[in-house]
Amino acid sequence: MNSREKIRNILSLKNSGSVGTWIGHPDPATVDIYTKALGLKNRDELYEYFDDDCRWVCAEWFTYTHPEDENKPIWDVYGGKEPKSLGEPGVFAGFTTLQEVENFDWPDPGHFDFTITMENIAKQSHKSVFSGLWCCFFQTLHAMFGMENYFIKTYTHPEVIEATTERMVDFYFQANETFLELAGDSFDTYFMGNDFGSQLDTLISLDMFKKFVLPGFKKLIDQAKKHNKKVLLHSCGAIDKAIPLIIDAGVDAIHPIQAKAAGMDAVSLAKKYKDKIAFVGGVDTQDLLVNASAAEVKDEVKRLIEVLGPNYIVSPSHEWLLPNVPLANVEAMFEAVRE
Repeated sequence: MNSREKIRNILSLKNSGSVGTWIGHPDPATVDIYTKALGLKNRDELYEYFDDDCRWVCAEWFTYTHPEDENKPIWDVYGGKEPKSLGEPGVFAGFTTLQEVENFDWPDPGHFDFTITMENIAKQSHKSVFSGLWCCFFQTLHAMFGMENYFIKTYTHPEVIEATTERMVDFYFQANETFLELAGDSFDTYFMGNDFGSQLDTLISLDMFKKFVLPGFKKLIDQAKKHNKKVLLHSCGAIDKAIPLIIDAGVDAIHPIQAKAAGMDAVSLAKKYKDKIAFVGGVDTQDLLVNASAAEVKDEVKRLIEVLGPNYIVSPSHEWLLPNVPLANVEAMFEAVRE
């Protein structure tokens, strides 16, 4: 069984063999440290060194170019200014009417060129590829309003939040449709992300989640299913109480399982959801991979396999591995799976 078949079985809850592996997408500084230590040249050689099962080729990377200004981003969140905090007011901060939403210069989904994405997917045909537009509409919106301002406006101006959400989700939906039609069956798993959890709880109540976030998720999930994709959803933080809603919406697997967040420990998740959804991640990057010995990492990974397997992909609890994670501990993570 090759990596693509293995991961397809895991995300279909039909795995009867070994668990999957994914190193994630390490920070460039981390890649530099690891490749120098191993005598490798680049990120691709690092991936091949670990020989994991998955590759992430995000369709938003290097694909959007405004025809009048190649440096213009998809979302100019702060109007060209540098933010000083997560609460910094963005370009939507003053919106109080639907007319202001309508008058905004929304980006054109036709400005994507997925040539590079398709080339990169083709290079990874020996692996299970996660792809699609990232579609982080919730995160982007509360940046464009300013985080506190966004949360307040869900109560004071809910129609404005709903309208901006609808426009942003529609933008991603249209661009995603173009990409998914182009990609065909070249990959199996649609991977999208929106962080909606803190260390202790979801960032908004479940009622607000159902009203402002879940409909966008459902539209994008249904789109991916129409194209015969499995759906992997990323959210950091304590999202335990939203998982039943996510499962009902059609998500096949959750990532990254932030192990130290409230309610996200492996035993609790397995007890509630093991037969309903696959798990990707869970190898703690807040403490374990940073501070533990290699032997301790191996013991923890073996425990996670026992608790969360067999429909489980061993991976760090955040894909963006930082330079404070020793190479020896990443190697120990993979050694534990082989053992």
